[in-house]
Amino acid sequence: MNLVELSDQNYEEFGEVVSVYYNDEPYTNVQLRNSANSLANGLIGLGIKPGDKVLVMLLNSPDVLISYGGILRAGAVIIPVIFLLGPNEIAHILKNSEAKALIVAKAFLETINQAKQGIDTLKHVIVVEDEDIPDTIKYTDLIKNNPDTAPDINIKDDDMAVTLYTSGTTGVPKGVMLTHKNLYSNAVSTSQVNDPEPDEVGLFILPLSHSFGLTVMNVGMMFPNKGVLMPWFDLEEACKLIEKYKINGFAGVPAMYAMFLNSPDIVDKYDLSSLKRCASGSAPLPVEVLKGFEEKFDCVVLEGYGLSEAAPVVTAHYVDRERKPGSIGQVIPGVEIKVVDENDNEVPTGEIGELIVKGPNVSPGYYKLKEETEKTFKNGWLYTGDIAKMDDDGYVFIVDRKKDLIIRGGFNIVPRDVEEVLYTFPPVLEAAVVGVPDQTMGEEIKAFVVLREDDKGKVTEKDVIEHCQKSLAKYKTPKFVEFIDALPRNPIGKVKRKELRETSS
Repeated sequence: MNLVELSDQNYEEFGEVVSVYYNDEPYTNVQLRNSANSLANGLIGLGIKPGDKVLVMLLNSPDVLISYGGILRAGAVIIPVIFLLGPNEIAHILKNSEAKALIVAKAFLETINQAKQGIDTLKHVIVVEDEDIPDTIKYTDLIKNNPDTAPDINIKDDDMAVTLYTSGTTGVPKGVMLTHKNLYSNAVSTSQVNDPEPDEVGLFILPLSHSFGLTVMNVGMMFPNKGVLMPWFDLEEACKLIEKYKINGFAGVPAMYAMFLNSPDIVDKYDLSSLKRCASGSAPLPVEVLKGFEEKFDCVVLEGYGLSEAAPVVTAHYVDRERKPGSIGQVIPGVEIKVVDENDNEVPTGEIGELIVKGPNVSPGYYKLKEETEKTFKNGWLYTGDIAKMDDDGYVFIVDRKKDLIIRGGFNIVPRDVEEVLYTFPPVLEAAVVGVPDQTMGEEIKAFVVLREDDKGKVTEKDVIEHCQKSLAKYKTPKFVEFIDALPRNPIGKVKRKELRETSS
């Protein structure tokens, strides 16, 4: 089954129901589907053919849902792009993907106009605002002037549906190709792990341009539940919406949970007692943050794991099974995982190695990057680059990224082990640990620490190091501590360790 059939199945099974609220306005599954059909017919009228790429650069809104649906119904491929990218990054994506059209908000036109210079493959710029803007096409005209009947397009399960460009934290962004089968199978498997009640209401706080946000959207089509869309995450606005709509849960990233936990001046003004169950992914959630959030809001947080190349979910905590804080749960149905050593031999239970993944969710590779594809996808397995271990019950614990492992005097040091200790020091609000070059030891450990406002200027480097020495072996204790105002993060909230290392080299 493909993603278009998944959307149609929602109506066939549940009838016309409200799917999302946006700016207090309800949108039903039928409204969204019909608008997507009209947009698809409009795109076809512009010459968009099956397999063509269409870039989408919008804040979260019903227009994103309609755009994604319209592109897929035309047999084309979605290129989701987060609005925070600059002209050079957009230019690379446009050039690499050879996108024929893009759908954009007026606010981002200046970036697009800079990025598209000299790129002949881009034929159409479609603007969602109902305004006459030179050299653009009105999105509203494409919907109003075309029939809302489904185009006669034969979509196969192995056809490309989405190309997701990685954040580029390790180099030039790569286009991860994802088929209809990849995304559909992942939505089905994820839905089997976390079966919500029919009347549950969810809050969409993740960007729908990110793989995690895409999955939340696709899984939502499996159920008749309502969702409330936020254009972009804002803590106070999220609290207002949780109180107003009696939100039962959301999927977020660790930085968001830390903000809820560490901003009592905002969150304590609102009634958030409707929260029951949330999900965390994209990066490891510090155990101290998880426990603190659960205690404060009486809400369970189910941590999982995924990556764009796996469409993206690989493991999750099942709602009807034991939870293990610090773990990313167990493998989802239909997917295989192994932890292997450098020679691709599976390691014994409890030992660390690289996590590799196999299943219908695994991408066929990177767009126009044969060598990169061959390095990452081998013999049917996706090599994640994440260091992990597994216990006797099949629960997986991510130790760290392979490239982030610190080797000090021949000893392997996992940054997360040090970070978990740092988070137990009350003055510490956030922390990240990296390896820095050292002529004697090869690498030394450096901690970047964000202090709570009341502790700034009072806590010293020595205080932090002494705290770590109480819980860590001497060789694992940071040699350097640098206090900073905020950790550098990418648009989805992952810490940019590469940037931290570069500032210390």
